[in-house]
Amino acid sequence: MAAERLAETRAVLGDDERERLILEHVGLVRYIVGRVAVRLPESVEREDLESAGIVGLIKAADRFEPRRGVKFATYATAVVRGEVMELLRSRDWVPRSVRKRFRELEQALAELRRQLGRQPSEEEVRVALRLSEQDYQQLLSETSAIAVTSLEELMEVDETLRPEESGLSHEPAATGDDPAQIVDEKALQGLLARAVDELPERDRIVIGLYYQDELTLREIGEVLGVTESRICQIHTQAIARLRTRVAAMLEV
Repeated sequence: MAAERLAETRAVLGDDERERLILEHVGLVRYIVGRVAVRLPESVEREDLESAGIVGLIKAADRFEPRRGVKFATYATAVVRGEVMELLRSRDWVPRSVRKRFRELEQALAELRRQLGRQPSEEEVRVALRLSEQDYQQLLSETSAIAVTSLEELMEVDETLRPEESGLSHEPAATGDDPAQIVDEKALQGLLARAVDELPERDRIVIGLYYQDELTLREIGEVLGVTESRICQIHTQAIARLRTRVAAMLEV
């Protein structure tokens, strides 16, 4: 039955159109992998990520239905990112000690926000964690790789996430049992907007330059006049803030 559904899906485009879409969007895979790989340890091979991305691109071409009114690039981006993130999760490339420290950071951020009714300052977080300024920055540096997948994991579509409550709009993928679903980009931006608005100004600027203007961390450092490593720390902190805030909004 699954084979029949896949065959029916592929028939929507035809082999020539399918091949054209794949060839035209190979650069999209490299772009997505490039933004992910820049903050990963050397033990994670970029070629492996690109291979996973290509698999995602092929799946997207196989399952794409133009009649749904979604651009192929939008759909392919979601599927490619999903495949890349799945590979990273399967490798379990982040040590447990690092994951534990990131959870502690998130817990401190969440608790402070509940107490203060606003996003805490960096100093307030550092004091709550009983860390010196240097040790806190070291914490952000050590956990920066987790920020690659943390926000995506939170926003992943699953049976516990109800669109009418979260503000997300989900469009079913081309096949009925396909785990990859289209997340409407504008709805996702709308959900995150409130959380982004609450960020401290510096964090908000970094997030805007990275995700909206699509600058690299190095380029953002040049714009703000600080080192790339410092921007990486700010980015990690901002992602932790967003993750805890969005989680709280979804629980309401």
